[in-house]
Amino acid sequence: MAMVTADPKDVPQVASFAFTAENEASARALMAKYPAGRQASAVIAVLDLAQRQQGWLPRVAMDEVARLLDMAPIRVYEIATFYTMFQLKPKGRHLLQVCTTTPCWLRGSDDIMKACRAAADGTVFSVQEVECLGACVNAPVVQIDDDFYEDLDAASLGRVLDAFRRGERPKAGPQIDRQTSAPAGGPTTLATGD
Repeated sequence: MAMVTADPKDVPQVASFAFTAENEASARALMAKYPAGRQASAVIAVLDLAQRQQGWLPRVAMDEVARLLDMAPIRVYEIATFYTMFQLKPKGRHLLQVCTTTPCWLRGSDDIMKACRAAADGTVFSVQEVECLGACVNAPVVQIDDDFYEDLDAASLGRVLDAFRRGERPKAGPQIDRQTSAPAGGPTTLATGD
C-alpha cells in the first residue's frame, strides 16, 4: 500500500550523509537567526533542508543535523518522529498527505483516502494520513508535496493525480469554482447591491 510511517524501526540504513555546500550555508544562515547558544531552535528548518536534499530523513542525516546544531541525537530523533512533515523512510516522488479530521471526513475524505491508497505505489506516490491541514473550509484537502489541493472528490483527485503522473504540476488550491476560501459561488458579504 506504500504508506509512509514514522516508526523508527522502519528507517532503512544509509552509510553517510553530508550537506551540500549550498545547504550547509543555508543551515548556518538559519542558525544565525537565533541568539548564541540557541542554535537548536533551527532544528525543524535544518531537518527540512536535510530531507529536501535526501528526499527523506535517514538516521545519518539526523545525526549530521544534531552535530551541526550541537544537540544530543536523541533530541533530533524526537522531533523527526513527532512531526508528520518528516519522512523516515524513502517515499515516492510525490507524497500525498490526506487530512482525515472531522471537517474533511464530513466532506468525503474517506473516498479521497481510498483513492490515494489505490494510487500509492511507492515510486510515483506515497500516502500518509495526517491531522488537520488547516484548510477546513475547503475540505476535503490533500497536501501533495508543498501544495494544497482542496474541495476534492474522487473525480477531481483523479485528474490531479493523472497530471502528476504525466510530469505536470496542476494548479493548487480549490478544485471547484471557488476563490481561495470564499463561499462556493463567490463572496456574499460586502457585495454591492440594491
